[in-house]
Amino acid sequence: MSPGSKRSLLRDILLQLPFMLWLTVLWMLLWHQFTPLALLTGILVAIFVTRVFRLPTVELVGRVNPWYALVFVVLFLGAVVMGAISVTIQVFDFRRQPGAAIVEIPLRYADDIVTTHVAVTASLIPGSLVVESDRNRRILYLHVIGVHSRADVDDFRDEVLRWERRIVRAVGTPQQYRALKADELRLASSAQASMTDAGNGDAPSDRSEPKGGLR
Repeated sequence: MSPGSKRSLLRDILLQLPFMLWLTVLWMLLWHQFTPLALLTGILVAIFVTRVFRLPTVELVGRVNPWYALVFVVLFLGAVVMGAISVTIQVFDFRRQPGAAIVEIPLRYADDIVTTHVAVTASLIPGSLVVESDRNRRILYLHVIGVHSRADVDDFRDEVLRWERRIVRAVGTPQQYRALKADELRLASSAQASMTDAGNGDAPSDRSEPKGGLR
């Protein structure tokens, strides 16, 4: 093997290493086992998937915010526990059916990596499961239990979009993070303007633009 080929192989392994680690963790989560045997089989599965089913190498940005990553992990573990409790209550509540729906989630900042993270996160939280992903339009379709009204559907969609924002803060690209911060700043400015207008009451505004002015 030539030196160039060795460097190329080493670079490929380094680029795939985070993905392999993620596959190993996902394997252990799916089996609900954190044992040496589960770790070993997870590593073998990750190697098999990445070396046998050859896909184009995904260029990772290498951006990880430790604080937001820790916040994500804590909130995720809490959501898993609360989701399990909620599903258990619904199963044993014989007074009414749990209710279910297919909910469309249009993601706002996601690329392939973030879309995958959001889909896995939503599927690992009890009560929801991804049934389809529209890659071109960045839309996830999730089967959700425990919904009885349009408000429940909207609340669930908002929660998934919050997970998307948390993931972007933790591991999103700089471009995604800047877009998120710009949207948050715009929303904060709009909210402040609305509060100011509400504080003015019904007083007439002298800030209206004359006809033909800039819009």
